[in-house]
Amino acid sequence: MPSNDATSPEPALPDPSETRDRIASPAPGLRTLLHSLRPPRRQVAPAVLYVHGATFPSALSVAHRFGPGPSGRSWRDALCAAGFEVWGLDFLGYGGSDRWPAMAGPAGAAPAPGAVEDAAAQLVLALEHIRAVRGGGPVSVLAHSWGTMPACRAAGDRPELVDRLALFGAIAPRAAAGQTPSASFPAWREVTVEQQRARFVADVPPGEPAVLDAEAFADWGERYLDSDPGSRSRRPPAVRIPAGPAADIARAWRGEWCYDPARVRAPVAVLRGEWDSLTTDADAATLLAAMTAAPERRDVRLARGTHLMHLETGRAALHAASIAFLMGQAASSSTR
Repeated sequence: MPSNDATSPEPALPDPSETRDRIASPAPGLRTLLHSLRPPRRQVAPAVLYVHGATFPSALSVAHRFGPGPSGRSWRDALCAAGFEVWGLDFLGYGGSDRWPAMAGPAGAAPAPGAVEDAAAQLVLALEHIRAVRGGGPVSVLAHSWGTMPACRAAGDRPELVDRLALFGAIAPRAAAGQTPSASFPAWREVTVEQQRARFVADVPPGEPAVLDAEAFADWGERYLDSDPGSRSRRPPAVRIPAGPAADIARAWRGEWCYDPARVRAPVAVLRGEWDSLTTDADAATLLAAMTAAPERRDVRLARGTHLMHLETGRAALHAASIAFLMGQAASSSTR
């Protein structure tokens, strides 16, 4: 039976041209996975680092290809076609990165690892590595969901490392500060494919055509289980992930900032689907109003998309909006 020890075998390469680096993390003895793909026939390319959310790694988001065989296309492919060198980071506990030791024991035996403080430190090391490999220069960051929180913290802590900051489905503080804290979180939680499917479709309004392709999701679900070597030993099969990100989201929804938004000095865009219940109009307004030092602030609301728009039929609009912002193009009429 597969075990949940501190290391994780790397999943198969989604592209044979992809390169992989396993770099030291702030946690002694544990390493994170960075993967990268260069644009074709481009000697010098701007770099963008993708930062995943709370429940699945970067290979299943920015690098996941939709469509049969080599003709399939990912968000990373779209970015590369636009001239970017695209990097992806798996935080500790996800994908090809090592697992926190607490993930091998009982869930209630240790505090939840992988919260924003831990993740931001991992992200800073990843940005420093990319700069070293490339010979200097800042890197743009494209983050999703919970991943926007460590991305903003890293951008505030080390502004010289971050060129532009694209926040897709960003999490914002909601309730009034001072509410009673929620119960403590266990070290880890497990998520099934069916639980993922349910959250993927939950925000689509009644009567609207589906935005999730059933066949594409079935393929994604198998790859999701592949991201954790122990997933298929569980009943039902489930991927084990650190619970620190869930604790961060709970903190935010109690009204607590997990970083100082006024320290973010890079141009910022909040990218979101119009049906995203986790990033509402009010959430976007809260985030952008608080980022007082950002020289540019955009709110980009995209039609017929949810919090998982990068896996939906309308994902090309998200690709185009992210590329336009990262290239510094003027805001379109759909940007508010």
